[in-house]
Amino acid sequence: MTETIEAAARRIAEAGPSPARPARDPVNRPAIRDWLAAIGDANPVYERDGVAPPAMAQVWTMRGLRPAHEDLDDPLRGMSAVLDEAGYTSVVATDCAQTYHRYLREGEILAVRGRLTGVAGPKRTALGEGWFVTTESVWEVAGEPVAEMRFRVLKYRPGASAPVRSEPIRPVAGPDSAFFWAGVEAGELRIQRCGECGALRHPPGPACPACGALKPEYVVAAGTGTVHSYVVHHHPSLPGRRSPVTVALVDLDEGVRMVGELRGVHPSIGARVQAGFADGLPVWGPTGVELPSWELAVTPTVIISSALATRDFQDVHHDRDAAVRRGSRDIFLNILTTTGLVQRYVTDWAGPEAVLRGIEIRLGAPCYAYDTLTFTGQARGDEVAVVGRTATGEHVSGIVRVAS
Repeated sequence: MTETIEAAARRIAEAGPSPARPARDPVNRPAIRDWLAAIGDANPVYERDGVAPPAMAQVWTMRGLRPAHEDLDDPLRGMSAVLDEAGYTSVVATDCAQTYHRYLREGEILAVRGRLTGVAGPKRTALGEGWFVTTESVWEVAGEPVAEMRFRVLKYRPGASAPVRSEPIRPVAGPDSAFFWAGVEAGELRIQRCGECGALRHPPGPACPACGALKPEYVVAAGTGTVHSYVVHHHPSLPGRRSPVTVALVDLDEGVRMVGELRGVHPSIGARVQAGFADGLPVWGPTGVELPSWELAVTPTVIISSALATRDFQDVHHDRDAAVRRGSRDIFLNILTTTGLVQRYVTDWAGPEAVLRGIEIRLGAPCYAYDTLTFTGQARGDEVAVVGRTATGEHVSGIVRVAS
């Protein structure tokens, strides 16, 4: 079966971009108003200027409730059909990266071209065994590229999910490290210092590696540093974490290196980060201006109305019984809605004149009906790092690029 799937993936990838498929409708005011109402976005610029929210780019070319069979020349649909036949019948979006060349104007008719760029599997995930399918899409208006997207979904076989501990592993403090963990509890990042020569060291130990003295002291670090290296951990699953998890080695400004989870930052070597604390551990996040937090009560109405407004008719976003049959505990937000909520959070803070150039997000824990989704963010130059969490974990993290 694996060979059959891989052969199909090669065939579809080698076919290259699909023919341009036109949207069913032009960019229109009623659909924009429905989307804004479902997302709760009161930004007046869309009505005033006759443009569509940039996060709606994918909405215009969604296929609707009963797509035509000839759409199988679309790479994602074609690959999904192969995986359906192999028993991987459930699907969940995992991440996407959208780039906006300009905002769409009312009356414009989009067309989309897609190509398959990767199929990886079979993989064991918290949802079950599955395959990750990655595509790239380009939206055009009369041949002019107006938006692009890299999109990844997991096609999985429900019912054989890997066990995930609900609580993360807690650190064990020893004689040499007790001061460090006491600092974490106090919200301080402490570095061991030699009481004889003043050398800083981490991880802590009984003797100074510089002079050999047994006089450990500590200083409180500023908590800022630079990413020296990082790894994105996919498997095996970590207790209390949903994969993937990014772990970074950070060069602190004081001159020592420290390891910790990287959250809300696009991983890149040389990125500036700020220490924070979560689950009794240091974590690395963005530096910059902190955005006010925003809480959203995710009712069934929010999930269903926003799925309809984004033209997503996947049953897991509307039908609780179908969602449970497919391995979920309830209906949950679709990725188009999450992208729209991230956009709303940033533009509510930045103001109606802010122009977005791109949104890149990664999904973690599903956001179910009756969850509370809390957004936090940090602005750094022309980028805003956003994280959205529920009680069960991080639902979304990503970067929003704002025109300077």
